[in-house]
Formats: sequence, C-alpha cells, structure tokens
Amino acid sequence: MASELEPEVQAIDRSLLECSAEEIAGKWLQATDLTRELYQHLAHYVPKIYCRGPNPFPQKEDMLAQHVLLGPMEWYLCGEDPAFGFPKLEQANKPSHLCGRVFKVGEPTYSCRDCAVDPTCVLCMECFLGSIHRDHRYRMTTSGGGGFCDCGDTEAWKEGPYCQKHELNTSEIEEEEDPLVHLSEDVIARTYNIFAIMFRYAVEILTWEKESELPEDLAMVEKSDTYYCMLFNDEVHTYEQVIYTLQKAVNCTQKEAIGFATTVDRDGRRSVRYGDFQYCEQAKSVIVRNTSRQTKPLKVQVMHSSIVAHQNFGLKLLSWLGSIIGYSDGLRRILCQVGLQEGPDGENSSLVDRLMLSDSKLWKGARSVYHQLFMSSLLMDLKYKKLFAVRFAKNYQQLQRDFMEDDHERAVSVTALSVQFFTAPTLARMLITEENLMSIIIKTFMDHLRHRDAQGRFQFERYTALQAFKFRRVQSLILDLKYVLISKPTEWSEELRQKFLEGFDAFLELLKCMQGMDPITRQVGQHIEMEPEWEAAFTLQMKLTHVISMMLDWCASDEKVLIEAYKKCLAVLMQCHGGYTDGEQPITLSICGHSVETIRYCVSQEKVSIHLPVSRLLAGLHVLLSKSEVAYKFPELLPLSELSPPMLIEHPLRCLVLCAQVHAGMWRRNGFSLVNQIYYYHNVKCRREMFDKDVVMLQTGVSMMDPNHFLMIMLSRFELYQIFSTPDYGKRFSSEITHKDVVQQNNTLIEEMLYLIIMLVGERFSPGVGQVNATDEIKREIIHQLSIKPMAHSELVKSLPEDENKETGMESVIEAVAHFKKPGLTGRGMYELKPECAKEFNLYFYHFSRAEQSKAEEAQRKLKRQNREDTALPPPVLPPFCPLFASLVNILQSDVMLCIMGTILQWAVEHNGYAWSESMLQRVLHLIGMALQEEKQHLENVTEEHVVTFTFTQKISKPGEAPKNSPSILAMLETLQNAPYLEVHKDMIRWILKTFNAVKKMRESSPTSPVAETEGTIMEETSRDKDKAERKRKAEIARLRREKIMAQMSEMQRHFIDENKELFQQTLELDASTSAVLDNSPVASDMTLTALGPAQTQVPEQRQFVTCILCQEEQEVKVESRAMVLAAFVQRSTVLSKNRSKFIQDPEKYDPLFMHPDLSCGTHTSSCGHIMHAHCWQRYFDSVQAKEQRRQQRLRLHTSYDVENGEFLCPLCECLSNTVIPLLLPPRNIFNKLNFSDQPNLTQWIRTISQQIKALQFLRKEESTPNNASTKNSENVDELQLPEGFRPDFRPKNPYSESIKEMLTTFGTATYKVGLKVHPNEEDPRVPIMCWGSCAYTIQSIERILSDEDKPLFGPLPCRLDDCLRSLTRFAAAHWTVASVSVVQGHFCKLFASLVPNDSHEELPCILDIDMFHLLVGLVLAFPALQCQDFSGISLGTGDLHIFHLVTMAHIIQILLTSCTEENGMDQENPTCEEESAVLALYKTLHQYTGSALKEIPSGWHLWRSVRAGIMPFLKCSALFFHYLNGVPSPPDIQVPGTSHFEHLCNYLSLPNNLICLFQENSEIMNSLIESWCRNSEVKRYLEGERDAIRYPRESNKLINLPEDYSSLINQASNFSCPKSGGDKSRAPTLCLVCGSLLCSQSYCCQTELEGEDVGACTAHTYSCGSGVGIFLRVRECQVLFLAGKTKGCFYSPPYLDDYGETDQGLRRGNPLHLCKERFKKIQKLWHQHSVTEEIGHAQEANQTLVGIDWQHL
Repeated sequence: MASELEPEVQAIDRSLLECSAEEIAGKWLQATDLTRELYQHLAHYVPKIYCRGPNPFPQKEDMLAQHVLLGPMEWYLCGEDPAFGFPKLEQANKPSHLCGRVFKVGEPTYSCRDCAVDPTCVLCMECFLGSIHRDHRYRMTTSGGGGFCDCGDTEAWKEGPYCQKHELNTSEIEEEEDPLVHLSEDVIARTYNIFAIMFRYAVEILTWEKESELPEDLAMVEKSDTYYCMLFNDEVHTYEQVIYTLQKAVNCTQKEAIGFATTVDRDGRRSVRYGDFQYCEQAKSVIVRNTSRQTKPLKVQVMHSSIVAHQNFGLKLLSWLGSIIGYSDGLRRILCQVGLQEGPDGENSSLVDRLMLSDSKLWKGARSVYHQLFMSSLLMDLKYKKLFAVRFAKNYQQLQRDFMEDDHERAVSVTALSVQFFTAPTLARMLITEENLMSIIIKTFMDHLRHRDAQGRFQFERYTALQAFKFRRVQSLILDLKYVLISKPTEWSEELRQKFLEGFDAFLELLKCMQGMDPITRQVGQHIEMEPEWEAAFTLQMKLTHVISMMLDWCASDEKVLIEAYKKCLAVLMQCHGGYTDGEQPITLSICGHSVETIRYCVSQEKVSIHLPVSRLLAGLHVLLSKSEVAYKFPELLPLSELSPPMLIEHPLRCLVLCAQVHAGMWRRNGFSLVNQIYYYHNVKCRREMFDKDVVMLQTGVSMMDPNHFLMIMLSRFELYQIFSTPDYGKRFSSEITHKDVVQQNNTLIEEMLYLIIMLVGERFSPGVGQVNATDEIKREIIHQLSIKPMAHSELVKSLPEDENKETGMESVIEAVAHFKKPGLTGRGMYELKPECAKEFNLYFYHFSRAEQSKAEEAQRKLKRQNREDTALPPPVLPPFCPLFASLVNILQSDVMLCIMGTILQWAVEHNGYAWSESMLQRVLHLIGMALQEEKQHLENVTEEHVVTFTFTQKISKPGEAPKNSPSILAMLETLQNAPYLEVHKDMIRWILKTFNAVKKMRESSPTSPVAETEGTIMEETSRDKDKAERKRKAEIARLRREKIMAQMSEMQRHFIDENKELFQQTLELDASTSAVLDNSPVASDMTLTALGPAQTQVPEQRQFVTCILCQEEQEVKVESRAMVLAAFVQRSTVLSKNRSKFIQDPEKYDPLFMHPDLSCGTHTSSCGHIMHAHCWQRYFDSVQAKEQRRQQRLRLHTSYDVENGEFLCPLCECLSNTVIPLLLPPRNIFNKLNFSDQPNLTQWIRTISQQIKALQFLRKEESTPNNASTKNSENVDELQLPEGFRPDFRPKNPYSESIKEMLTTFGTATYKVGLKVHPNEEDPRVPIMCWGSCAYTIQSIERILSDEDKPLFGPLPCRLDDCLRSLTRFAAAHWTVASVSVVQGHFCKLFASLVPNDSHEELPCILDIDMFHLLVGLVLAFPALQCQDFSGISLGTGDLHIFHLVTMAHIIQILLTSCTEENGMDQENPTCEEESAVLALYKTLHQYTGSALKEIPSGWHLWRSVRAGIMPFLKCSALFFHYLNGVPSPPDIQVPGTSHFEHLCNYLSLPNNLICLFQENSEIMNSLIESWCRNSEVKRYLEGERDAIRYPRESNKLINLPEDYSSLINQASNFSCPKSGGDKSRAPTLCLVCGSLLCSQSYCCQTELEGEDVGACTAHTYSCGSGVGIFLRVRECQVLFLAGKTKGCFYSPPYLDDYGETDQGLRRGNPLHLCKERFKKIQKLWHQHSVTEEIGHAQEANQTLVGIDWQHL
C-alpha cells in the first residue's frame, strides 16, 4: 500500500511547496469575507498535508503546515515577513515579571517552607537558584507535569517573590497599564481577525462529534474513501490487555502493538488501522468484543481521515497560538479577549467555556494542548485570570459532574486548574464573596454523596471498585475547599462575613450528615459475620481534618464571625440531639450525699458511633472563645447560659467509653473493623479533630457542672456505678467466685476511667484550655515521643500532626528539647532528649498508645536508675487553666473522687479480699500527686486577700465518717508504704508523702492557714526519715562492696590476657592465615626471603588440617586424600576495564589466550572461605537441585539463586556461590625435580627452550601428516636433533587422587563456562587459559583495591580473601595435570613466541597489546608441561625466574614506548645516578630501533620515575602471585603501610634494584628481541599517532562523579527524553553509576531482546557495560538499584542524605538532599570488590518480596 502512495504524495508535496505565503496573505488582506477565505484555504489544504497514510510523519507534516497554512497567517498578522515582524514586536514588548514556566513531568520543583503562602506555590529550578529561598528551609519535589512556576507572583510569597532574573522586569510596573498600547491599530485589527477565526475553528473541530462528515464550511469537494480506526485511552484497561487485543484485532506484531499502546497512553488516541470504512469497522468490532468482558469496552471510533486531519491541525494551531502570544503581551491580551468573548448563544458560549465544558469528551493529547494554551494566555494575564476564574466558578458544578463521569486522572482534567485560582488569596476571596464559591463546592460535594439513612446521615455501602473510584473523585472537591481556605483573611468585609457564614452553614449541613454515621452495636454471643464498611467514613473524616482546622482558623480571625459560628454550631448540635434522651428512662444516681438525674444508657447494649464532627467543631469553637477572650468580653452575646452540660458531654463520653470497653476486650466479637476504627480515632492523622476534641468537649462540660455530678454520670456510663456506690460491693464481688473475665473487664474499665480523669485535669496544653501557646504544645509532644526512644527526624515528623501546609512546627522547637546525633556509615541521624526535659515527662500522656506508654515508662525508670535517683515518675508541674476552664481542678478534691480513691486504696490495703490491679493503684497515686502539685502551685501563687479553696491535703488527712470510721487516705498511704507486695510503687508513695509534708508546711506558714495539724504525723515523719537514712547507708555499703568485687574481677581478667597474649593476639587479628603464622617462624627471620628462582627460600612443609562444615570431620590436606573444596563464585567482570565497548561476537570461536591491556572483560573468582569435602558438597548440591525441581512443580516462586546455572548458597553463611575450588598443597613442590647441575643463564635458557619448542612443533607436524613408511619416520627423528635430555614422549604420572582430579576439572570447566558464556566442555583447549586468566585477573583486582586504599600489599588480608587467592593460584598451577599435555605445551609455545619470535607463529599480538601480568601467569603455569619432559637438570625455579625476567623486561619496554614524556619543570639537577643513565641508554637504543619515531629524549630522572611508577602494579601482582604459588612468606618490610616498597619487592622477586641491569646483563639476546618487538607494524602505527595504546600505570576505575546537590540530578533527568518514543519524557530515568548513561527504565518503549527474552533498558545495559552486573541510581525514586543477570536485583540505600542524616527513598519528604561521600565510597567499594552479586543474594534471602520482582523489566 505504501508503494502506491509514494509518487502521488510527492506530486502533492511539489504543488504545496510552490505556494507562496506572501501571496496568500496578500489575497487575504484584500478579501471581503475573511472567514470564508480562510476556511476554504483550510478545507483545501489541510487534508492534503495531514493524515496521508497509516503512519504519521510529524516532521514532514509540520514542515508543510508551517509553509502552507501557518506561514501565510504569520505574514498576514505582521503585515511583513514574520522573520522581521516578530522580533520587532518582541522589542516593543516589556518582558513579563511572571515566570510562568509550565512544568514537564519529573521536573524538580521547589517550595520554600518559610516564605510560601501555601505548599502549592513552587519555583522552577532556574528561578529557585536565583532566589533568596535557596538559603531557607525548602522542599524539593518532582512535578507530575502541568503546574507552573510562581516566580513573580507577589501573592504566592511572603517575601522574595522575584528571582534575580525576573526582578529586573519589575522596575517599571505601572499597574494595569493596557498592553495593547505597544501595538499599532492595524496589527491589532489583523491579529483580532486571525485569532478570532482560528481559535473558533480549532474549538469547533476539536469538539466536533460526527465521525464521518465535516462542518459544511470545511466540507471537501471530492471526498476520498479513507478512514481511520481510532483507539482512545482509558484508565480501566491495562497495557497488557490493550496489547493483546491489538495483536488479535489488527494482526500486528507485539512490538507494533506495544508502540500503539504507548502512544495511546501518552497522547490519548492513536489510529490502529487505515483504509476503507469496512476494513476499519471490522477492527473496531474485534476490539470492542475483546475488551467488553469484565469492564466497559475500550473506546474505538471509525473516523474519516479528513476529520482526523483537521483535528490534528486544530491542535497544531493551538500550540501555534501559544507560541505567537509569547512575542508580546498585547497579542496575549487579544487572544484572551477572543477566548472569553460571549458568543451569540449567550451563557457559556465563549470559546473558553466551550472547551472547558467539553473537556471530558476530549482525548488526553487535546486536553493537555489547550490546558497549556490557557496557562500561557489566561493565567499569565492578571486581568483575564480574574475573568477566567469567574467563568470557572460559574461552571464549577458542571465541570465536576463531568469529571465524575470521566475516567481520566485529575492531572489531565480541566478541574485540576482549580489550584491556579483558589490558592490565590485575592481571587479566592473574590470568588467567595461574588460567586459564593464555598457554598458551591460544599453543595456539589453533598450532591455526589446521595446515600443517606433514615436519620439523613451518610451511608456507605460495601466498597466496590467503581464506588471507590467515584469516592476518590469526590475527594478532590475537598481539596478545592482546602485551597480556598488556605490563606486566612486579614481584614473582613461585611460581604465576606456573610458569604463565609453561608458557607459555614453548608459545611454544618455536611457535618450534620456525618454526625453519628456508621453506628455500631456490641455483638454478644456469636462473632459478626460480615465486617461492616468503615473505611469510607474515615477517609472522609481524614480528608476533612484540615478543612475543619482551617474553618476554625477563619473563625478565630474575626470576633463577630466567631460568635455567629458558635451560635450556628450549637443550634445544629441541638437539632442532632434534640431529644438527647432518645426516649430512655431517666434515673437518679447518688454517692456520698450527692445525687444527679440522668438517663439509663449502656454503651455495651445500645447503638454508638465514633463520628461526632458537630460536637467536635463546637468544642473547637469553645476553646477559641476562651483563647480570643471573646467569652469574657461579650458574654451577653453568647448563649452560654442555654448550654446543657450533660447534653454536651453525653456523646463524646460514650465514644471514650467505647474505646475503654474495646480495650477491656468486651467488643471482641465485632471483628477488625472496630479495632481499626479505634486505632484511627487515636491515630496522629485523625486525633486532632476526633480524640483530642472529645477530651476538650468533656473539659468544657465539666468546667460548667458540679464535678460530683459529672463523676457519677461517668461512673454510670462506664458501668461501674454499682461498684463504687455500694459499700463492700468489691468484697462480695470477689467472694462470689465470679467469671474471671468479668473481673478483668471491670478492672480495665476502672483503670481506663481513672486514666480519663487524669487526662481531663492534666491535658491543658491546647492554647485556650491552658495558658500556653502553640509551641508549648509541640514541645510537649516531642518530649514525650523522645522519652520512648531516640528518634530520627522522619519518625518524629510522622508522629506529630501536620497542618494544612504539611508543617508540624517541629523545627522551631526541636533545638530546645533535643540533641542531634549524626549518623555513621549506615543508619540515620537521631534526636535524643535533653536530660533537663525529663522532668516534664508525664507517664499518662494522652497520645501514648498502650505499647508506647510501657516502653516510655521502662525507658524513664532505667534512666533514673542510671542517674542513681529513685524511680518514682511523679506528675509534672502543669501550666494554669484559662479562666473559662479553671473550675476543672475541683474534680480532684470532689467527694465522689475522694470516695473512689479511698475505695481503691482500701482494696490495696486489704489486698487479698478484693479484685484490684496495680495499674489501678498507680493511677490513683498519680491523681493524688496531681492534686498535691496543684495545691502547691495555688499556694505559691496566692495573693494576700485570697483564701486558697483547693484544700486537698486536709481532705485526705480526715478519716471517714462515724459508722465505718474508715482510715484517711493519708493513713492508708502510710500503711501501703511498707507493703512488701508493692515494691515498685514505694518510691512514688514516698514522693507523695514528702510532697504532702511540703504542702502542709507551706499552708502553716501562709498567712491564711486554716487548721493547724496534729503533732502525730510529724513525729511519724521523723522516725520515717531515720528509717530512710539507715536504708540509704546500707545500700551505700552494698554498692561499695559490689564495686570492689568488680574491680578484682577485671584485674584478674587483665592478668590472664597478659599471660596468654599470643592467644588473644591471634583471635584479634582479622587474618590468622598461614602467612601470618609463618612470619613468626624462625626460618624466616634472619635471611632475605626470595619468592622464586633457584635461590628460592625453602620453607618447611606446613601440614594443613581443615574441618568440613557439612560433616564436621577434620582431615589433612594431602595429595592422595579425598578432595576438600571451598565454595566459590566466578563472574565476568569489567571493573578494571578500560574499554567497555568491546564485544565478543562469537564466543565459540573466540581465542582468549592473550589478554589485551585494556582488560575489557575478565573473569573474577571470589570465595566465602568455607571448606567442605567434595563428596559432601556434591550431596548437598544434588539435594538443592532436587528441591528446586520439586519447587518448580509446586509453585512458581523464584529463589535468590539459579540452580540451572549451578548456583547454590554456601551452607554455612548463605553466600551466593556457583562452583568450588579444590584445596591443594603447593603444587610446585610436587613437580620440582632436584637440580644437580649449574643452571643456565637467560640467553642459554632461551636457546634451550626455543630448541625444545622447535622439536615439539616438528613432532606435531609429523603426527598431523600421516606417513606410511615407518622407516622414514625414524629417519626424521634422527634428522631432528633432539636437545640433550629432552624426552617429548614422556608423560608424567598425575600425583593427585581421583576425587581431587575431578574437582580440578569441575572448577576449570565452571571458569570456562562463565568466563566465555559458553556451554561447559571439559575437553576444550581454552579451559586452562580461562583458569590462568581468572587467577591473574583476581590478583590484579585485589592489588587495585589494596593500592586504592593505601593498604600494604601483605598486610592482614581478610582470611576469606587470603584463602581464596591461595587456593585459586594453587589450583591454576595444578590444572595442567588434568588437561592434555600437548594442548598446554601448545599454549606455552604461542605465549612464548609473543616474546621470543619464531617462524611458525604468525599473527601474534604486538607487545603493546598484551597484558604482561596475564602473560606471566600463563607462561609460568604452562611451563611445567614442557619442563616435565626435560631431563637435562634445569629446574622449574630457573624457568620461573627467566620467564619472570623476560616478561619484566618486555613490560619495561612497553612502559617506555607508551610513557607520556611531557617535560616537568622538576628536572633534578643533581648528578644522575646509575638508574637514570641506564634508562637513558636503553631509551636511546629504542630510539634507534624505532627508526627515530620515538619522541625526543626527556631527562633520565623523568624516565626512571615513569618506569618505577608504571611497573609497580606489575611487581605487586607478581609478588602476590609467587607468594601464593611457592608459599614463601612475605618479608616483614612489605607488611607495613607507607612508603613504596620498590626495593623490598625487587629483593623478594630476585630482581636487581636497578631494573635496567637486566638488559645490560643479557644484552646479547635482548638487543635482538627489542629490535623484533619494535619492528612490529602496530608499534610503528602507534608511534606515528594512528592508534592508541594503554599507558602505565593504569588509572583505577571509579564510579562516576555525582553532583553534590541532588536536585541537579533530577533536573538532568527531567531533560532526558526516552530515546525510542520521539521526544517523550521518560517515566523512570535511571542513571548508570559505572558509565554515566541515562536510561529509560521500566517501560515498554525501551525494551530490547536479549538471549531470546524481552528485557528493560537497565538489564540490557548491564550486559554491555558491566558484563551482567549493574549499579544504577533511579533518579525519581532516589534509590540505588543493583542488578545481576536477569533474575537478580535489589534496592540499596542511596548515597544522598538530607540534613538529618536520612535517605529519602521515593522523595516523599522532599528535604534537600546532599551527597554523602562516605556512603558513595561504600558503594564503590562493593563494586571494586565484586560484591554486588553477593549483596543482592543476601538482600533477597533476607527479604522474600525482592525475589518476586521481575528485575529483567527494569
């Protein structure tokens, strides 16, 4: 189909490109009916440009549209070439002082917590960095897209509204200057014409609803028969459903379907088929049929291509208008006029109204385009912003109705613009007064919650998905109400008062529908069957919490409003509980001669509801009357006399009793819904407007009642009246052995009731109840939170209630009450309570949960014990009540209260006869303490003429009345003081008696002291003091004795340690490995240690005994015994790589013999160091495999290890492993034959080896060419002069036992399989190469780590590393015994030929392209295969030494060839030493051999310095290698940190200190070798600058540099678009920390195929960048992601911390984040140590949820 289109399309293009914009514009200027002209032009050209085929070509379409359609309009508008016209307009225009930048998804936004009027006021990054707010407390968030920057809006900021850039534009703002003055008349007229016509056209075509015909003025003459099947986005169907459906409907590939789905999700619609009507209709029916099973079907339309064309152009036009008005405020003003002009149809006919009202019918792409246009036009022009706000408010109800039906998110709905108007204080007030906005919002809200019960209360049925969805939508209305109320008015006008109170009435109506909703009845008998719906009601309550607080703030700011609101609220409460008796019968209660009338009501039998918003609002208003002192200024205006306290307290009291009964376990059968409701009632999110206000309401009631009456009503509601009103009820009760549960329940209820009394008297920290301010309240909250335990900043913030601006007010007071402790490498910063604040601790703080209370009590008692104080926790001193609540304290000295206290103390004295509990007693003691504190304060503050009416001390000293003569409370306390069963409370009782005496003394000394006390008590006291002193003395003696014993014990312990120093030394050393043991051995002390060569230090064989972790048997490591193995993990690695882009095309054919010095990919082996028998391990692994097969049949959960790849967890430490290394003795000692002759020098040795190699090659050739005549063969052999003593047919016997051989093969094959990513094949000739390579690479990476951390080479290595290196080196040295000798010899020949050229090996890499350490390891470990056939008496050691010398010299040449010889001005003038002159001579030789291509000769000092620096890593690696290979202990000098150990290393490795001597000693052969190396063409190319080479020493790889401030990362990521889907913003931009690439993670668009599976961008990247391992930072979440392979991953804590030392994963808190270098180093260390995979393994084992994540899709 495409091919037919091409020529036709091209023809059209040609005709289009010939149009001239200037001519067309000229024609329009002449036209009489411009509208018709323009429409004809569009009708003709739009279908020719847009929608020409199945797939859009946006670049081409835009280019043509600009040329043919928009160009002429720009000409017409400017009246000249727009290239000159627009810049002129721009110059005449004054730049705006508003920023108005519209945020992209994921862009960082900043809000200043000190200066922003509300949290929705935000700045873009550029404005923020140029503003004063960057030094304030700010919050950083990532935008969801769609809002805009508020810089320059003076209403949004308390200070600093402008950044530096926009401040310049404010100098000459004359208010309300008309921007049109800058435009000429005719430009205005022309602009007006074109804007009016084009805007109308765009609105008309976008809201057009017919699918196959155009409006008649756009109809085409010849109508083509091409249609689109257009698929629209919805929020119901998932990506997977859409992709699956599309594959069936339009049979496309999965890739195409994913592309369609992504576009639909992004733009809101996409054509999925193009063709005639039938063809499209068929696809539509399939899609509808397939998606209508569970939900409503996907929306699909078959649309004529010309309609789609016009709609696409309509969108293009709107964006064009947006860009045109950017040139001038005048143009913007004209567009606003055009948009808001009423059309011919009256109400709602302006273009803006039409767009808004059809918002929910438009698709996502169209919506965002016109929202953007509104933002850049109407919202940037302050005059029209007001008019637009009015239109928005007028249409508010309709817009919200549409939104409820619409299934798109709020972010793409026009209703989301509410935040732009409602948060601007002046606009909000104007809308409240003129449009009655508050009432409108609340009424709209009420309209959507229609379900009511018989009493008119809200009723939420079971939550279906659809209802939940609707309910979420309705909540956005509350958000709007919050926006309107967010800034409090400073001055009130009459209209504002009137309209606010109207809104308040509507709000009361809303609360009235909530008062008493979801009532519950206690289940008796059987458990509730269906949990009732409770969440909806609580969600509503939570959402309204801030609105209620803000309503109260508004009321508080004006006295008239407050009084009116109080009256209204009271009236509504009366309506709700008009007959609050609800027909229950009245009863009379009496105790201690007081009686009160109330009603019979049992919480445990009747209905009760936890929702009482009207009562709670009244409580809030009542506190405001007290706080603002309105209650005392205008008592006549307030209906305080009409209040009926019993009515006020009734419902809150029921609610609190319900909580008490739930705690007492009486409502167990009501299920979890009730438990959850009680939990939220006390929870920090709800308690401000629920629990706290209920307490206030009770305080309000009590302050107006006789406290005795209140207490009796309370006893009756708690269902405890019987117990306290009948004498001896308790005794009877416990003697009739009642149901144990009932006793327990009653005890709990008594405790809860006492707790409530403590709260009523003690909770006076709300401003208005007590004489305190808001900071005291927060301080107290913080003190009590920190009394439980030290807390991190985020924990503290979570435990404090937030206000509407998400502020807790904590920062302002925290310094006063706590110290901050900074975090270490892990963990977070903690706040600890200052010791002086501990005295303010109240054990019965009302916001403690049960658990918190007991924790706090324990912590505080522990503290007191540490400080050697007594452990009483007395009630703290309290601030005085406000006058309105002052009478509350009398509850403590009321008769009924004293009776309750006395009764409980009586029970405690006769402790066996009654059912009572210690916590009951504790609460009574607390209450007594409170009363004493209160009296003490009254006495302290008393003035001359006042009599203190609070006489608690006298009342508790009086014994009971005549008939019973019960003892006084005081007397009972004294009895209890010595009761043995009350140990815990002794201190408290003692404190009470002490305080009592102090108060009494104060009374006696005060002028108005009533009765003098009797002497008796004082006598008693002195005796008691003596008693106390005696006890104290005894305690002191005991303490001293304890301390003495402890001192003796620690002395003995020290003595023991001194005697057994060695023992302790060893346990303390991290590494008690053999190397450390050997160093103390006498052999090594008095001679120089040499690691290799004929002079190698002989070390006596150490016997090694090890224990298997599986069977616990001990065994000696021997050659012939069963194999012992270490669990090991082999992985490919690019940690040392200098070139990550290298890629092995065909691993089956790749030859890894020579490692390139860029180390592009190595094989690393690590081990956890745990040892097993080979057969034990085999059994263990088989069982793991069997378990895995069973698991697969049972359930498809992943494990953290992949058994198919041979992975398992170490049975002891659960470390991830995939193979085992056999433990061996030093293999060299087994093969080393005696040396009985003079050893050859290097030159002779090279000759000998070359001859042996020649002989071998000759024999190889012979074998490969089959010959019949055997005689000829023998002649050939004679012809070939075999070198003396060389027997190529000799095959050495393998000394190892079968099981060791098997393990050698196992590990070798594993290394080969992992290192090359191929199938295991133990016969493959590359196996030995991979083993040597892994040994070399692992040693190199460990040397790197040690150098980077400046640790000494042979310092104490952790034993797992030490064991791993030893076993790995010995294994690599022994592996040739299980490989074929000829293969290993072949490798040796080839490796040797790269240094000593011979004729048969061509095509070997040049000296610059060989990593010398890999070469050394290969040569040394392959050499025994050749040496075992040599009987001429040359020892292995000699070979090692010569190989090492040869490779070292090659490396020196490598360094000299690549050394960077920029002259340093540091030429040492001192006479050159021998090293320098030698190196200069060598450099001259090189200069000569390279044909003078080498750079000019720098100073000798410089050269020698670069040689030493360059060769250091090689020497260190070699020292490690030979140390582990030959087992020679390291010289003690190298074990200390500090200097570069160059000389010591040379001695250890038997090198001369002047390395150049090597060349001088062997000059005869070396000169020819150097010549052959330098003659290589690659070396020439390098010297001529045609290619690169690695320089030495190689730089250590580091992770990328991260910016100090996290927001610059967010910014970088927000500018990153997905590379696949044209310019779309990536949803989860992810930064690779290894190479710095940004990737588009976790999305369909960037999935690629890897080894037959679809994987996400990150997983694909790990294979190219980290050979399967990746370290990423997910920028939007601020999370580090570790990936390894396709199935393994975990999240790791990020290196960014806020000022409180906490990470913020998910950027939820938004505190500014800064890079913590130590934590970043820790991540880097994990990477250097190759521990990322291990870290993932541990994380997945610890947290099973990580295993279920599809890591490969990230």
